[in-house]
Amino acid sequence: MGELKDKAKGLANEAAGNVKQAVGKATGNERLRAEGVIQEREGEAQQLKGKVEGALGDKI
Repeated sequence: MGELKDKAKGLANEAAGNVKQAVGKATGNERLRAEGVIQEREGEAQQLKGKVEGALGDKI
């Protein structure tokens, strides 16, 4: 069940990161854009963790 939570959190972080990047780019705020990139990568990592947990099932 943790796999679904990780995937959902990952999608949310990835989406929020994309929004931050867009706002940062539109306003010329390089720091906000960079934060968005980091948050997007964290979301991708969370999704990957969820996929791995799903593939391994109860073995972990």
